[in-house]
Amino acid sequence: MRQTRAVTLDQTFEVLRDGGGFAWIGMYRPTEDELRAVANEFGLHELAVEDALVGHQRPKLERYGETLFLVLRPARYLDAPEEVEFGEVHLFIGPNFAITVRHAESPDLGRVRKRLEQNPALLALGPQAILYAVLDQVVDEYQPVIAGLENDIDEIEDQLFQGDPAVSRRIYELATEAMGFQRATHPLVEMLGQLESGYEKYHVDVELQRDFRDVLDHTLQIVARADSFRAILQNALTVQSTLVTQAQNDEIRNMTQASIDQGDQVKKISGWAAILFAPTLIGAIYGMNFRFMPELDWPLGYPFALGLMAVSGVVLYVVFKRRGWL
Repeated sequence: MRQTRAVTLDQTFEVLRDGGGFAWIGMYRPTEDELRAVANEFGLHELAVEDALVGHQRPKLERYGETLFLVLRPARYLDAPEEVEFGEVHLFIGPNFAITVRHAESPDLGRVRKRLEQNPALLALGPQAILYAVLDQVVDEYQPVIAGLENDIDEIEDQLFQGDPAVSRRIYELATEAMGFQRATHPLVEMLGQLESGYEKYHVDVELQRDFRDVLDHTLQIVARADSFRAILQNALTVQSTLVTQAQNDEIRNMTQASIDQGDQVKKISGWAAILFAPTLIGAIYGMNFRFMPELDWPLGYPFALGLMAVSGVVLYVVFKRRGWL
């Protein structure tokens, strides 16, 4: 199959008009004028063009006449910050053209182009082959993301039982990334199902149908892994909450026990203070040495005072002992 590399859009349009075949136009963050020039040449639907210009679309597949419009959310794992970066790519697939509009570094469409150039038989299948190759590349680039998230979750499990105070925040961040990954991958299953329903109507090659089913198999595996990550992180957050609650309960229990111990000490001190207070009170009264006190001239006054002190102390001791104060 003859391949021609056109440098400008005008050259691409001219080659397509003169030589037939199909064109693949790859655009990276195009200006509005560039994208509208392509849209006017190939008759792209205005709503699809607006979506491609605005960006920040959810993954979806829509058909406008003979043109397919797809939005994909590729992802890549960044090792240094340990986080997932999501991109966005729009595809217009028509009878004689394939237009890709990227808003991020991923997917690596250079690798897709090289793969197709090295496989003329696949490239000869036309724009549908480009669609397959781009989908396959996006799904392949999910694998490092799966590995990165899995490694982060393993680290979370280690931190969880080490009492790391930062683990709650890390679990929340990972859960957010896992949800974003789910939103990127889940719609692919339905999109590939929609493509499959149109195989006969749009005369998709049998071998290409098998290739699409292979992409679907890989997608289902990735979706299952993404779902398991979400479940694991939810369980980790539950366990973390349980551990924090347990630690708080232990702290409250320790504080309560300390308060009880302190109360017991106060009771003992108060009890002995009361026991000593009674003799002290009696001694203080008799020590005032007033002239007119009936007990001063009583021969048994001194023994009586001592006995009264002893009896009051014993009575108070027995009372406090029975109440558990001593």
